[in-house]
Amino acid sequence: MSAEENRDATPAPEAAKAESERLAALERENSDLKDRLLRALAEMENLRRRTEREIQDTRAFSITKFASDMIGSADNLRRAIESAPKHEEGNAEHEAIAKAVQPLLDGVALTERELLKALEKHGVKRREPVGERFDPHRDQAMFEIPDESVPNGTVMQVVQVGYMIGERVLRPAMVGVSKGGPARPATETDAEKAAGATQGEAPRASGGQEPARPKFDKRA
Repeated sequence: MSAEENRDATPAPEAAKAESERLAALERENSDLKDRLLRALAEMENLRRRTEREIQDTRAFSITKFASDMIGSADNLRRAIESAPKHEEGNAEHEAIAKAVQPLLDGVALTERELLKALEKHGVKRREPVGERFDPHRDQAMFEIPDESVPNGTVMQVVQVGYMIGERVLRPAMVGVSKGGPARPATETDAEKAAGATQGEAPRASGGQEPARPKFDKRA
């Protein structure tokens, strides 16, 4: 019998088994390649999203150092305005001085407004949380103010305004917090607490429990 006849005589079951094993190997290879492709696509998508977030953060917080320097200038402008002579009825000398410096005072106030407007344009906002719940993540408690008529843990006085850049604290507000009042009701919402506050400020989580006792700056 010739070699060709021997090959033709190969049992059909063995040939089918070999073909099945070859197809199974190809399917495993195909599945492995598909899995690798999906993993690579997922990694690329994660990298794209991470890069976008980093770019957004860089744009939002790139002026942090500059803004920190500028809020010092804003503080000085506010001090100049508050230290200007006030009108006093019946005091001719004080009235004359106040009238003389009024144009200068108006110019300083205008400069302050323009500076704050420029900071806000770049995402830096002034924070004065009077009447809001004390937030230890954004504010720094300097002293307590006994008042039984105000819910405990409410900001009653702002000693120094704070500043936010996006959702980050650029400088915490230095505040006086109420003490001895009733606990906040469980039904109170952030919208009610923030009534009268600056529009557009991000709300914070509320709860019926009395807030934790704030930590105070011992240097105050």
